[in-house]
Amino acid sequence: MEHNLAVGLDIGTTKIVAMIGRKNEYDKLEILGIGKSKSLGVHRGVVNNITQTIQSIQQAVQEAEATAELKIEEVTVGIAGQHIRSLQHSDYITRPNSETVIDEDDIDRLINQVHKLVMLPGEEIIHVLPQEYKIDGQAEIKEPIGMYGGRLEANFHVVVGQVSSIRNIGRCVQSSGLNLEGITLEPLASANAVLSQEEKEAGVALIDIGGGTTDLAIFRDGIIRHTAVIPFGGNVITEDIKEGCSIIEKQAELLKIKFGSAWPGENKENEIVSIPGLRGREPKEITLKNLSRIIHARVVEIVEQIFAEIKNYGHEEQKKKLIAGIVLTGGGSQLKHLKQLVEYITGMDTRIGYPNEHLAGDSDSDVTSPLYATAVGLVLDGLKRNERKKFEAQEQEVYEEQIKDETVSEEHIEKPVKERKSFLDKLTERVKDFLDNAE
Repeated sequence: MEHNLAVGLDIGTTKIVAMIGRKNEYDKLEILGIGKSKSLGVHRGVVNNITQTIQSIQQAVQEAEATAELKIEEVTVGIAGQHIRSLQHSDYITRPNSETVIDEDDIDRLINQVHKLVMLPGEEIIHVLPQEYKIDGQAEIKEPIGMYGGRLEANFHVVVGQVSSIRNIGRCVQSSGLNLEGITLEPLASANAVLSQEEKEAGVALIDIGGGTTDLAIFRDGIIRHTAVIPFGGNVITEDIKEGCSIIEKQAELLKIKFGSAWPGENKENEIVSIPGLRGREPKEITLKNLSRIIHARVVEIVEQIFAEIKNYGHEEQKKKLIAGIVLTGGGSQLKHLKQLVEYITGMDTRIGYPNEHLAGDSDSDVTSPLYATAVGLVLDGLKRNERKKFEAQEQEVYEEQIKDETVSEEHIEKPVKERKSFLDKLTERVKDFLDNAE
């Protein structure tokens, strides 16, 4: 596939989306094709039926290929699910020689030390993000490379997940006839698609309400500070409507989308919607007041759990204040009056996040829906990986040319600049190796 193209594959609980995109001449993202299928083998963000998930992936991919008239080979896939959790951790190393400057190797040594943390059975560290560094007790250092010091310490944001769940996603992608180009945390992908750099600097909580899970990502000073996954999403609201009104799931979902509201005061007592009965039975009459009461109860529960996570991070403290407030995205964010309810419960400024931060101006209005925030973020991530690969290949080429050129003396040969691999890149490689060896 071309270098300037990338494919995002969002394997959700309700839907699977394949999206093909490329950068245009203004460095904005142009969506060439999009495919969507009902997700059948995923529960709360975790694959629980491989065969059904493969079929859903293939269906979404074929649809995207047909609209873009391109063949998809590689995808960047998102991981979420209730098994993802994060923790804060501090660690340090003592350098053997404080007369030399701190370099990449010191930071790698420090990060590898964090990897030795003992986790619960089946869990593995997915992501280690250094935040602020301290050198010989001097705090708040953003970039330690090039500085002198004997003791290097850092605060880390550590993301942990079930490695078997991640491998299952890899297996589904591979069995669908696709190559796994990269793995990204879904809350990070959504954040890339809907948040501006100013918001990340000021402090913001991104809440992505999906079908099976609600993901939270907190940023401050441009750095991700906290991630959490709540195992509830839009599907439990539908489930409650189904139970509360004694109707089938399809009708409950339609009711939620068409007439649902998170604010019960909105509806009058006499507003009634009639639902056809099954197989010649009497139609059912449901008051909209009752419908929004059911929705309200569940939404309040989800929002309070998320708010507890935000407070857990320390939002109450003055130095950790999130000035930009809350951004809601994902399919569940389209529920009427949700923004007002979230503002009411949390007392924080709230807006709905549309993935148009990086999209080309003439993008189809469908694509700019919060439903596609994660998919857009995954495409952006794929493009970033492609650019990095291209840059590394060019550097390598220049290096090889210099070696062949006998007129260039050895000390003038510039070694290729290698970017330090992120842990998601290393995780992708580990999953790929596992899949290759499992065959």
